[in-house]
Amino acid sequence: MAAKTLTIDGTMVGAGEDQTVLEAASDAGIRIPTLCHLDGIAPVGACRLCLVEVTGVNKLLPACVTKVTEGMEVRTNTERIQKYRRMILELLFAERNHFCAVCVSNGRCELQNIAAELGMDHVRYEYRFPKLELDVTHRLFGMDHNRCILCARCVRACWYVEGAGTLNVAGRGVNSHIIADLNQPWGDSDSCTSCGKCVQSCPTGALFYRGATVSEMERDRDRLEYIVTAREKKIWIA
Repeated sequence: MAAKTLTIDGTMVGAGEDQTVLEAASDAGIRIPTLCHLDGIAPVGACRLCLVEVTGVNKLLPACVTKVTEGMEVRTNTERIQKYRRMILELLFAERNHFCAVCVSNGRCELQNIAAELGMDHVRYEYRFPKLELDVTHRLFGMDHNRCILCARCVRACWYVEGAGTLNVAGRGVNSHIIADLNQPWGDSDSCTSCGKCVQSCPTGALFYRGATVSEMERDRDRLEYIVTAREKKIWIA
């Protein structure tokens, strides 16, 4: 694999030709915040928090799906980028009903952590306060649409890691929401294997183990990457 040399925030970085800017930055110890990205699951560039500036390109580019090129100059934390990241976070909070104090993932939520990291102490946009349902029909898991940010990590884990194809996104725009099978109660799904990979992949309190209460929801973020890597290396095949 040919190596590429690029500059990220003034630091010379080496990367494989198939790597993304996000992967190259991570390998170099440079943090770029993300919400829809999770190691082990194919990137889609949905949340746009990982936007970066690339010299010679007028628009901001999502680092998770932008391949490195030779001589690329990348900036990850300019005033312009900070402005857009703050706006994206505020819109996410305003779109649904995120009440951190009574959430199962309080203190272990990626959305909450990034908001604190970027110093977001208020929302400048009008809250929508939509009337969204809580699906606890599954015998093991629950789905709270109020806390969903539509990152689709659960959908990708269900389709491409477990291979069940139970979860999907229905609707358009602000009416988009996660559904099970043909938009039926999760507990009535015939395709769900109850593997829990979707719950492990969720960055917020939208998917949780039934019985978990405030601040109790814990996840193993490395589990899905381990499974995918093990399959690629065929370590489970005799």
